Amino acid sequence: MNSQILNEKLELIQWLSTLEDTSIIKKLIQFRKEETKDWWNSISDEEKKSIEKGITEADENDVKPHSEARKLYEKWL
Repeated sequence: MNSQILNEKLELIQWLSTLEDTSIIKKLIQFRKEETKDWWNSISDEEKKSIEKGITEADENDVKPHSEARKLYEKWL
């Protein structure tokens, strides 16, 4: 881990351990809850269907080789 990030995390821990403002503590707790929500619940039905279709195809071994996928998406890689 980057030492700068580690130092910033330690500073946050120290600050949090001395924090007495309950409104800030509640905001931080809410922020943490928002950050840990399951991403599945935040995507569209269309995205869910696409993912489920991909899983079904993979389960049925209806997949293309990596080399074919690279050719298809080469311009974005």
